[in-house]
Amino acid sequence: MEENKCEMGQCCHRHKATPRGEKELRQLQNRLKRMIGQLNGIQKMLDDNRYCGEILIQVAAVESALQSFGYLVLQDHLETCVVEEIQKGNTQIVEEAVELIKKLK
Repeated sequence: MEENKCEMGQCCHRHKATPRGEKELRQLQNRLKRMIGQLNGIQKMLDDNRYCGEILIQVAAVESALQSFGYLVLQDHLETCVVEEIQKGNTQIVEEAVELIKKLK
């Protein structure tokens, strides 16, 4: 039932079975804060009426950083959540992982 809610776009608040380590969490949070800073910088560039090319360079930098962030979260997902579910006999998790990979492209 809970999975159906997630598929229908409703929040189901699932949690990782294996918590992220302090170091990993700190690294992800630092990356996220840097991206937020970059986005704030783009907003300031717009406010300052900066040259379009300069803004686009910053947009590309944020996109790249966000994709790298996503790949780190995906790697953690595959190494923990997916492995644990397969060990429990839930091979359907592979289908979910494939769909998540498609969304990150």
